[in-house]
Amino acid sequence: IKNFFDKKNFTLSVAESCTGGLLSGVITAIPGSSSFFLGGTVVYSNEQKINILGINPLILEKFGAVSEQCSNEMALKIRNLTGSDISVSTTGIAGPQGGTLTKPVGTVYSSFACAECVKFFKYDFTGSRNQIRLKTVENVLKELLRFCNNIR
Repeated sequence: IKNFFDKKNFTLSVAESCTGGLLSGVITAIPGSSSFFLGGTVVYSNEQKINILGINPLILEKFGAVSEQCSNEMALKIRNLTGSDISVSTTGIAGPQGGTLTKPVGTVYSSFACAECVKFFKYDFTGSRNQIRLKTVENVLKELLRFCNNIR
């Protein structure tokens, strides 16, 4: 990832909910990640999504925190806050509780934002809480590289 971002001369920021800092941890475990990773935030509660990122409360009320709309907004807001070229968000239900019929445990949204566009992915993972979080990070990193290949 480092070589990819350095080659493209992109910077990255993240806004995490369901991954609880795991994505940032994986990125910062890469030696030299400070050349491209500007930082991010873990906004686990709806209140922090509103207070730290500035998510519109109406989005949370109408669509919920685990939604395309919230995920997109999280990515846009962290990109604006940090000034990064690319941003990523994660929001979902890692379980074991919290799922519903319409949003079962394992429902995860991730969004990628750049100056030109915002793209989201919806995942339906199975497994334990930790497996869902790990699968989220793994898939987000794969999609991040694809996303970056399609810009500039």
